Amino acid sequence: MAWYKNSVESFMKFTGIKETCIYVKDLDKTQEFYQDKLGLKVKGRIEEMHVFFEAGRSMLLCFMAHKTKKGGILPSHGAEGCIHFALEVEPKDYIETKIEILQKGIKIEHEQDWGRGLHSFYFRDPDGHLVEVVASGIWDP
Repeated sequence: MAWYKNSVESFMKFTGIKETCIYVKDLDKTQEFYQDKLGLKVKGRIEEMHVFFEAGRSMLLCFMAHKTKKGGILPSHGAEGCIHFALEVEPKDYIETKIEILQKGIKIEHEQDWGRGLHSFYFRDPDGHLVEVVASGIWDP
């Protein structure tokens, strides 16, 4: 899938996206979903501010948007609307993960065949964000 070919060599050597940030309305519902249903480990929580989860070597940061728009120690940030992000699993764990998601009562909206035996599926979190589970290797040439 070569949709875009970068013609400029970068001098920066990024190794991945370390954090993905979403904005939520209810930290308790968010924690119940990501910890209890998806099994992500809580890394930190500040009431009425945020809850952070470990997702492999990356972090999922869930902020109360109305709090982060005020700024403070860090620059202000925040967003409205639903976003999309993907959680990665090994191809051998894909089917088992899909079954577990369904057993937890989470409705899968769509499953995509990306060719080369790789798939992903999509579902919504309590705030309507579109969460995708992808098999690793999906972006490999």
